[in-house]
Amino acid sequence: MARSVVLQGTRRCERCELPPRWCVCAAQRLEPCPLHVDVLQHALEAHRPSSTGNLIPRVVEGSRVHLYRRERPLVREEIVRPEASELWILHPNGESLPDRDLAAEAASGRKLQILLLDASWAQAGGMLAQVQTWGRRVRLPMAGRSRYALRAQNGDGRFSTFEALLFLLEARGEADAARRLRLQFELHVYAGLCSRGRKLEAEDYLAESPAREAFPDLIAEFARKRPNLDALPPRPPAGAA
Repeated sequence: MARSVVLQGTRRCERCELPPRWCVCAAQRLEPCPLHVDVLQHALEAHRPSSTGNLIPRVVEGSRVHLYRRERPLVREEIVRPEASELWILHPNGESLPDRDLAAEAASGRKLQILLLDASWAQAGGMLAQVQTWGRRVRLPMAGRSRYALRAQNGDGRFSTFEALLFLLEARGEADAARRLRLQFELHVYAGLCSRGRKLEAEDYLAESPAREAFPDLIAEFARKRPNLDALPPRPPAGAA
């Protein structure tokens, strides 16, 4: 049966938010990215261990996360980077992916800024309404099967926030950056499955993942049986000294 590390009061790593038994911090590293990456994250996503929006600032160099609350208006100057060549807001209801002009990009000497909306599909609509005039709204050519096994994707063609970034990098010919970041994404998903006790599903996931060869030592450590040190200590009885 799946278990929730949040509801059960499990001790969690302050950085990756996974139980110590499944902490992935030893393998996580900041990877260079040819884009300025910003995440507009709904407040309800902020403390969810499964969130790939939380993963982005841990592994994408120079990325930032901005918290969204309905009662607090967003400030354009806090999100839009003046040093960026342009801002693209990724959303399924945007225009088709513009052609890449390599000469113009090289001449400008500036990187493109991407704004990712990290929320449920219903929540993302309200978030988009506040930022859609700040830049170009762009739709990605996303197809295939999502590898985000920590949550059910409601419908075909729906992917996690991190996968949207991977699709964009691949579509723009940034295959090496996409490959390096995909390793971090798949390790995050695998460890999340393990932390929920979904052992068979985790094994099946790993069998199809490049993370197996990329992080052999960490995965071998995951497989080693150890005492359960993740649970919080029991509370003393009421009135106890």
